[in-house]
Amino acid sequence: MQTNEGNRLLLELEKLRRDVNRQVMNPPIPALKIADLKPVVTLAAQARLSYIEQLLSIGDGAPDFPSPDKISELAQRREAYEELRAAVNALETAIERGYLDVSDS
Repeated sequence: MQTNEGNRLLLELEKLRRDVNRQVMNPPIPALKIADLKPVVTLAAQARLSYIEQLLSIGDGAPDFPSPDKISELAQRREAYEELRAAVNALETAIERGYLDVSDS
């Protein structure tokens, strides 16, 4: 069970984390607009498509287990998709937590 002091410390830690992240991240990144986000979201969607297309091409009429080259290509596309997805999620979190400014225009 948390003590009052422990709860207070956690609240202060959360404020410190928010303040430090904002101080570090906000200055170099201009206020974001939805138009700024579309290119990175599109990249992640294209990477997902590429990954799924590679999977479907491997399975298309192939009764045998895929070659190591095909598996390697699939893995590379998965890695690209997962990396871009994680980056978009990190951006979303930064916006949600107020680390970055946003603009309506």
